Formats: sequence, structure tokens, C-alpha cells
Amino acid sequence: MWKLKIGSDTVREGGDQQWLRTVNNHLGRQVWEYHPELGTPEELQQIEDARKALWDNRFETKHSSDLLMRIQFAKENPCVTNLPQLKVKDAEEVTEEVVTTTLRRAIDFYSTIQAYDGHWPGDYGGPMFLLPGLVITLSITGALNAVLSIEHQREMSRYLYNHQARIFLQNEDGGWGLHIEGPSTMFGTALNYVSLRLLGEGADDGKGAMGLARKWILDHGGVTAITSWGKMWLSLLGAYEWSGNNPLPPEVWLCPYSLPVHPGRMWCHCRMVYLPMSYLYGKRFVGPITPTIQSLRKELYTVPYHEVDWNEARNLCAKEDLYYPHPMVQDILWASLHYVLEPVFMRWPAKRLREKALDTVMQHIHYEDENTRYICIGPVNKVLNMLCCWAEDPNSEAFKLHLPRLYDYLWIAEDGMKMQGYNGSQAWDTSFAVQAIISTNLAKEYGPTLRKAHEYIKDSQVLEDCPGDLNFWYRHISKGAWPFSTADHGWPISDCTAEGLKAALLLSTLPTETVGESLDRKKLYDAVNVTLSLQNDDGGFATYELTRSYRWLELINPAETFGDIVIDYPYVECTSAAIQALMLFKKLYPEHRREEIENCTVRAAEFIEKIQATDGSWYGSWGVCFTYAGWFGIKGLIAAGRTYEDCSSISKACDFLLSKELASGGWGESYLSCQNKEYSNLKDNRPHIVNTAWAMLALLGAGEAKKDPTPLHRAARVLINSQMENGDFPQKEIMGIFNKNCMISYSAYRNIFPIWALGEYRCQVLEAL
Repeated sequence: MWKLKIGSDTVREGGDQQWLRTVNNHLGRQVWEYHPELGTPEELQQIEDARKALWDNRFETKHSSDLLMRIQFAKENPCVTNLPQLKVKDAEEVTEEVVTTTLRRAIDFYSTIQAYDGHWPGDYGGPMFLLPGLVITLSITGALNAVLSIEHQREMSRYLYNHQARIFLQNEDGGWGLHIEGPSTMFGTALNYVSLRLLGEGADDGKGAMGLARKWILDHGGVTAITSWGKMWLSLLGAYEWSGNNPLPPEVWLCPYSLPVHPGRMWCHCRMVYLPMSYLYGKRFVGPITPTIQSLRKELYTVPYHEVDWNEARNLCAKEDLYYPHPMVQDILWASLHYVLEPVFMRWPAKRLREKALDTVMQHIHYEDENTRYICIGPVNKVLNMLCCWAEDPNSEAFKLHLPRLYDYLWIAEDGMKMQGYNGSQAWDTSFAVQAIISTNLAKEYGPTLRKAHEYIKDSQVLEDCPGDLNFWYRHISKGAWPFSTADHGWPISDCTAEGLKAALLLSTLPTETVGESLDRKKLYDAVNVTLSLQNDDGGFATYELTRSYRWLELINPAETFGDIVIDYPYVECTSAAIQALMLFKKLYPEHRREEIENCTVRAAEFIEKIQATDGSWYGSWGVCFTYAGWFGIKGLIAAGRTYEDCSSISKACDFLLSKELASGGWGESYLSCQNKEYSNLKDNRPHIVNTAWAMLALLGAGEAKKDPTPLHRAARVLINSQMENGDFPQKEIMGIFNKNCMISYSAYRNIFPIWALGEYRCQVLEAL
């Protein structure tokens, strides 16, 4: 049976302890371990039943319900609530008693799945291109069977088969999408097919599933039509030739920073992925050519491998993958590099410049590794950095330090084992959960839950800047910030810092005997300092750093699958979060940097108004989509001092949200809104509890309760009637997004936001009656 271990319990004495680094005793670390001796027959059957239910419904329900974790926590920390489950019929009024009972049941349950260190663990999967990078890297380095047990490999195969589109629109398909809810793509299908082959599946295994996948690949032109990231992975494996890739010259890292195209000016996720890619491209690194690789060369192409036109393949991309087509200027750039510069850099004396560039790139890779305790900023650069360390020296300490941190990214649920989009969302979810519980005005009843969460928030704040010359390493200050996940990860993010600061400030207003000692004032000041430092000249806030270059740089975005990845753009979500945090801080600490905070929030509010669409909406870049951004846009303007009556942006935003309310009550927004940048309802106009909660919070913030509370009553009814027998809420469609086109799971949202919305509704609507 699988067991989730947390924090210091994840470190095995005499095992990987010597290869793990930490700043706070591994607080927030999540690792799944297999223990064959664990589990009663009843528990094991419960897990098998959950797996079978998901398999039987996998074409309708793409998302796991995180049941393995819930089964474990139900045994370790059973929910003891005796409150009845309540429903509200369409003709009935929503009463304070019903809402309060629903809230108590919800928080009672949610408290039981809180880890002992204060955070809430959960599934942060969704993208289908992450696990292949791990499998390919471990296969190349020969560490696959050493790092992944038979049980790990079995669960990874289960995951891939569960999310294969065996039936799509009533036709046999066999492919995989970019994410678990997306249609089949060459990127997803080819890489996941290869992953299953490397995990030991035969070319015709899976009861025909492998054959279907291969047929999809060949029917769509073979892997020469895979995206540029896919070409890179297959080249590393030896199943594709480097001459079929567009150039990624490492020499660009030697250019002066004054150039707008310098990688140090790029969005940190973009540069941290292309950093190791450029190293591996510059070396033309290829792993061992095994019999499986030789077989893949036959399985994946429509013509014999030696007859492939690799030059033509450089710019091929299947139409199913093409979200961001290459503009002509990019094709000219790649052709110039391919035909002119690359032949020069591969020969003496210019080859000496290539060697210098490779050394520079490895310095930056090692800096990133060391300052994230070998977790790295995300899963793609994690495995690429690890591969670079192995390519540099297979016996290096750096490679050995990478290996145990792979487990930080693995998560298992009833759909199998996946690689997450980060090492978790611990700090982010915990900050939201605290605000949600406090909003209910029931905080004193949940002191132990809030006290533990408070400790996690205090202990996950980043306490120091990265070492050395930050300009040389292209890093922003981080002291006082909060990360998305853990302090060991350490990358500072503007909205994570804002939400962490808000949570800490709200907790400081509650009795210390209930929630523990408040965060030290100096650390609050540090959080304010880093927040103020992240405001751009246009008043907006980007994610990790200031916006360092120009929007036209997106013309050289080489990733056909993703949009807006080249620079760190300012967003309504980050900007609003910063306003809310700074204004709450100003209320509690009115003398500290008051003028700077006022100037910052004025400019930030103007930015939010400026980027609002004419229909009153904002586009959500990190959640689905217009409901998510609408919540942030309205709350940011309200925090800045605007009102519905004196701000047309708020009134237009409310009108937009109300126009999208479903006839049955509530809101239900599809991920297609993100992809197409146009509001789309879920299939059959179904409501979604998370979209409904976001819209409620936005409208409540704008004062809708005083104007016409009817939509709020209908929405509250949707949330109340969705609650499950045990106080949990159901997992529905995926609600996270990044880079316009890829979805990601925020499994805690199903609990956090119904609590938050009903809490605000109880206090603002029902208690005001």
C-alpha cells in the first residue's frame, strides 16, 4: 500500500539523507512510499474500487479525486462531525442555519486532510508532457530501475493508460493530449508512447492501446511532426536526429545583457528550461542507443529512419499541436543560425567559444540547483538540469544530489502516479485556506487547524536573498517573499508573497491563544519590501521578477504549444493580490512606508483598469478563466478604494459576471475559455463549484448583496447541494492554467473556495438581514 510521508518523515536515515539539503528540516516536503505490509483487506479493496471507478468513467471524468490520500487521512485523522448533510430545494430559501452547518461540515472535513506540519497536500498534476521527461532522463542515465521501483513503474503505466484517449468522439483515437482534458496531440502521444516503451511495455501491449497510439502517430505524419520540445527529448534519447532541431546556441548566454533578446531578460521559467536545453544542444548529447531505441526508430516514422529529411523536419509541427505558429521572422532566424552560425561554432577556432558558452551555462545550472536544494524551479528544468549534470560527469556529486529530489515531484492518486507541475502548491493553498476559514467568522472553533497553518506560513517564508551578485545570476531579491510550495524551493513569487502576507496579517488579528504568535514585524516589513520591489513601470505586477524586456520578443517564442512564455508579463491576478496585501498591511501598520504603498496601489489599480476588456472582463492567466480574473480584478479595485458606485470598471465587471450566470444558478467555465480567449461554458451548461465560488466572491466584494442578492442565493444553493456526505466537495473539471494552453490541477480549490464563498455569503448577506 502507498503511504504519503510529510516533512522530516520523508528522509530515511542511512538512505538518501546525505544527498538532501534543506533550510527548515524539509517542511512541506511530500513523498509517496510503497509499503507492501501496509493496508487491511478492506482498505486495499477500497483503493481497488476507486481505481476501477476511475477506469470505468475515465472518458467522462478525467480528473482524479485524490482518493489515496483521503483514504490514508481518514484512517489517521478521522472526521468526527455529527452534523447532518443538508440540501436546499429550488423553492426553498437559503438560511443561515443551513449555511453555517454546511461550513462547519466542510471545515471539519478539510481539517482532517491537513498535514501535521500545517499545509494541505494534494494533486498538482494535469500536464501530460512532464512524466516523459523524467522517464527519458532516467532511462538515458541508467537510473530508471534504481530510482523507480516496480511499483512506481506500474503506477506510472496505470496513469498513462488511464489518460489515453482510447475513444474520442466515438472513434478510436489512442492518443494523449497536452493535458488530461485536452484532445490528442503529437507532443503528448509520441512522448507518452515512448515513456510506456521505456517502462517496459511492448509495442503491442496494453490490450491494443499501444497499437492504437502508434497508429495515431503514423496517421498524423510520424514524429517528424512533433513540437520543438518533443524533437529535443527524442534527440536526447537517440530516436531523432539533432539536425532535425532548430538551433538553441548556448553562445547567446555570452551576449551583453543590454540586448533585449538576452536570456537573462526572459521569464524565469522560459530561461530555466532553455538554459539546459542549450547545453545539451550545444554538446549534441545523445544517450546510449539500446535495442528499444532502435525499435522506436522503426515504430515512430512513416519512412525508414535513414530516409528521413531532417532539414524539412526542423519546422514541421502537427496541426493538433500548433497553438502558436512560428512567424516568418522566426523561420528566418532559425534558418540563419542553422545554415550559417552553427557550422562555424562546431569548428575550430570558434569551437572554443562554444566550449566557453557551455561552461557558462553549466555555472548557471549549478547555481539554480544549489539555490533550490536541487528541486529546481519546475519539473522540466529539474530533469534537464539533472541530465546536464550527468552529461558533465556521470559520477558527480551534483547528479547524486538531484536523484532524491525526483520524489518531490511524484504524486499518486487512483489514476496512477504522475509528475506534478511543481513540487506541490503547499504555501499557495495554505494561504488561501487560512483566508477562507477566517472569512466564515468561525475561526475560534478551528484554532488547532489555523495554528498549524500559521506555523507553516511563518516557516515557509524565504529568509535570505540568493548568494552572490544577483545581477550576474539574473535573480531578483527574495528575502521576505513566499514561494509557491516550500522554502527549500525558494523561488519568490509576487502573488504567493501577497497571499502569504495577507494570511499572516489576518492571523495576527486573532487571539494568540487561538492561532499562536504572530509573524515577527521585521519579517512583515521584508514581505512589503519585496512586494514593492516587484512593481513594473506600468503599475502592474508580473510573477517572479520585473518584466525585463519587450512584448515583441514573443515573436521568437519557439514553443509551438504555449503562448506568452518569453517574458514575465504583468497580470491582473498578481497585481490585485499585491494591492490587497499592501492595503491590509497599511491598515494594520499605517506608518511604515505609507507613501510608497499609497503610490504603488494607485498605479496598480490604474493598471487593472487599463487592461480590462471592453465587455468588463479580465483574462485569467493562472485559473479558469474570466471568473477567476474577475474575482481578482474586482477585489483589487475594491481594496484600492474604488466602489461599485464610483468605478465603471467594477460595475462593468459585475455586469459581465452576471451575464454568464447559468439559468440553473452558479457559474461553470470551461478550460476552452483560456485557450480561445473567449468565455465558454462547460458542456451541458453545468455549474462548477470553483467558478461559482469565484464569481460569488467577486460579486460579494463589489457589494452585490445590497443591490440584488438573488444570484448569490442561487449560487449558494449550488455550493450547498454539491457538498458530499462526509463534508468534502466533489472534484470536477480542471481549474488551473498556464501559458494560455495547458491546464493544471489545483485539487485544494474544491474545498477552499466553497468555504470562502459561503463564509463571505454568511457574513455579508445572511447575518446582515
